[in-house]
Amino acid sequence: MFRTALRNVLAHKARLLMTVLAVMLGVAFVSGTLVFTNTISEAYQKSSAKGFDQVDVAVTAKYQDSEGDKVGKTPELTQALLDKAGKVPGAASATGVVTGFTAIADKDGKLLGGGWQSEGGNYWGTKDARYPLVSGHAPSGRGEVLIDSKTAERAGYKVGDTVRISVDGPVLTPRISGVFTTDDGNVAAGGSLALFDTPTAQALFGKRGAYDEIDVKAAAGTSQTALRAALDRALPSKLVETSTGKQLADDQAQQISSSMSGLKQALLVFAGIALFVGTFIIANTFTMLVAQRTRELALLRAVGASRRQITRSVLIEAFAVGTVAGVTGLVAGVGIGAGLRSLLGSFGASVPDGPLVITPGTVVAALAVGIVITVLAAWLPGRRAAKIPPVAAMSSVHAKATTRSLVLRNTLGALFSAAGVAVVLAATTMDADAAEGPMGLGAVLLIIGVFILTPLLSRPLIAAAAPVLRVFGVSGKLARQNSVRNPRRTAATASALMIGLTLITGMTVMAGSLQTSIDKMASSAIRADYVVSMANRGPLSPDVAKKIAADSDVTASSPLRNAVSRVDGQTEFLTGVNGSAIAELTDLKVADGAFKVGGTQVVVDQDRAKDYGWKAGSRFTVHYEDGKAQKLTVAGVYEGNDMLNGIMIDNRVLTPHLSDASDMQVMVKTADGASDSVKDRLEKALGSNPAIKVQDKQDISNDIAKMFTTMLNMLYGLLGMAVIVAVLGVINTLAMSVFERSQEIGMLRAIGLDRAAVKRMVRLESLVISLFGGVLGIGLGVFFGWAAGELLGTKMATYELVLPWGRMTVFLLLAAVVGILAALWPARRAARLNMLTAIKAE
Repeated sequence: MFRTALRNVLAHKARLLMTVLAVMLGVAFVSGTLVFTNTISEAYQKSSAKGFDQVDVAVTAKYQDSEGDKVGKTPELTQALLDKAGKVPGAASATGVVTGFTAIADKDGKLLGGGWQSEGGNYWGTKDARYPLVSGHAPSGRGEVLIDSKTAERAGYKVGDTVRISVDGPVLTPRISGVFTTDDGNVAAGGSLALFDTPTAQALFGKRGAYDEIDVKAAAGTSQTALRAALDRALPSKLVETSTGKQLADDQAQQISSSMSGLKQALLVFAGIALFVGTFIIANTFTMLVAQRTRELALLRAVGASRRQITRSVLIEAFAVGTVAGVTGLVAGVGIGAGLRSLLGSFGASVPDGPLVITPGTVVAALAVGIVITVLAAWLPGRRAAKIPPVAAMSSVHAKATTRSLVLRNTLGALFSAAGVAVVLAATTMDADAAEGPMGLGAVLLIIGVFILTPLLSRPLIAAAAPVLRVFGVSGKLARQNSVRNPRRTAATASALMIGLTLITGMTVMAGSLQTSIDKMASSAIRADYVVSMANRGPLSPDVAKKIAADSDVTASSPLRNAVSRVDGQTEFLTGVNGSAIAELTDLKVADGAFKVGGTQVVVDQDRAKDYGWKAGSRFTVHYEDGKAQKLTVAGVYEGNDMLNGIMIDNRVLTPHLSDASDMQVMVKTADGASDSVKDRLEKALGSNPAIKVQDKQDISNDIAKMFTTMLNMLYGLLGMAVIVAVLGVINTLAMSVFERSQEIGMLRAIGLDRAAVKRMVRLESLVISLFGGVLGIGLGVFFGWAAGELLGTKMATYELVLPWGRMTVFLLLAAVVGILAALWPARRAARLNMLTAIKAE
């Protein structure tokens, strides 16, 4: 039986080719993901470990938790603590570290590093072992700065050039005093690093006389653990905590591994979808192969083969196919992993040097996935083959599905579908956080139910296409009949395409609805013409708000200043605003009282009012970060949203209690409204700063749209693998169907159906099956998009369902294109059949 199984594999290698390709693509996706994420993770881990070579023990401030009316805060690491750490027995030196956001502009004035990975820090003395100088000298004063070598190379800077830099708003124009090398992971990923002398860095980053961290180097013969123990004894344990360099490197490696784990899981989900779609192809292929070899299998039974042996022979074939697919998929996956790493460079990101990492786990996973998926998908066809009675099979009386089995299948499908719909609908009434599990379960049940019911659904839906198919005459009629001749086969072929389009449509519906809802939120909540913020959404210097307010074109402006406080023993964030202008800059609906901010009068959103039991006229005590308390009065309760919410208080009341005031954004209204000329004037008034964004409502909307578009395009690309696998499934089914119907096609050719009509018949059959899968996929996608939107609606008052009719039409056309392309080879093959040879075919 083993030799028979292998002979059958070799005899049908052309028919199994598409199955091998489908499994190979899924395996390649899995192994490519593992190679890519393991390679990137190891490269960053090794790079970050180098960054701790100069750190034997790091001393950091310990956050003091909020307690009662006392606001929690992080104590400062003072010069006294630095001096004390440097004198601990076993310490060779102690370095004070200061860090913060620092944006560097290129020679065209545009921001380098994308903003998020633009960092700054301090260079220690005239020499700093952490940052070896390539050229130049250490910086001195606000007029000099060091930049990393990768940034210098990307922007074309050299020692002596003047560079535009921004830390929190105002533009600085220091001279580049030197260029250094670094193993910093952010720089390796395309970011930038600028270094000032220590007093300048402390002043720029709001750490005058203080540090963010103290790095201690051990003397010769002193271990990291011994030095850490000495520091723990010498420094106040209530204020600081210590970590060894090895511990920091291990923690950093764990963080990198965790961050890559999320990416790995996401990519593996899409690989799983492609493999899931591939199971339909495998099951379809082996079902058709078994049906074509019914007499052969019956003869084996007649000469003594048992049912188990027949099933086993089919599984051996599947094992051989899975092994070939697994090995080729692994090889292709290594190429994909290398390609993805190179692709990062095209997006402006770079990765630390390192070899491709192909672990034993990757090899085992690739082979296991290829073999297990193929064998499991082939088990049911093999089991069915063993059940065919030998006499019936040898007489060509194939065991067709009985009425009882069809009733059982349809009943089971109806139960799964009903349960899925019920669970999804129930999930839409739950809290968004608690509904994720039930929503996912309901979606799986519904998809399984629809798949089981697909043979039943195929007849009415394909029948609906009959009027159109009649236009094509005999070819159209035959195509419709062929499509419903074997409903299970049609269902399996269409379901592969259905899965991909369900996910694509659902995500498109959600993204489009969210985009519209956020646009609506911005237009309904903001009256301001512009919103000014940092490129990295970090804190803005109060000087920015002052410059804007002084502009002659500005009629009203308000910085939004965040501050932590304690209210009734709970931590609350206050939003400081310009009380006299905020009502003119926002359009928030007032539910109770009046929107009035000034003096001790504040406004609160409905959620906080409900939590604390406040209403217009309520009074409460707030404890500021400086420890002082004040009685405030609720002037009004407004309907908050994701853009504007919380307790709004006048900045003139809030700012005196802040040790380091900074703004998150500034809202601006101008006399001439939003226009390109006004925007240019505001940008120039702020020094044409690349780190500051001046955005009108349309710009904000475009930013959000860009984010959704990028996300959708990535998802389309990832789900495209499932669609490609589905295309292979359609090709495989049609090709094997043509072989199966060779005699029939020969007869049709003999009675007058020409080659063009035969091609048309096969193409129309493919088109009908693909459109059937497309209609089911789009329908399910809209339902899931609506259900997910219902959950989002509980957290976003402006959410509304928007059906992207244009894109859904494109998806349906895509399904049609899939059908037409998939039929090219099978149709050509059918038309080229020799009619006499085909008629004589078994």
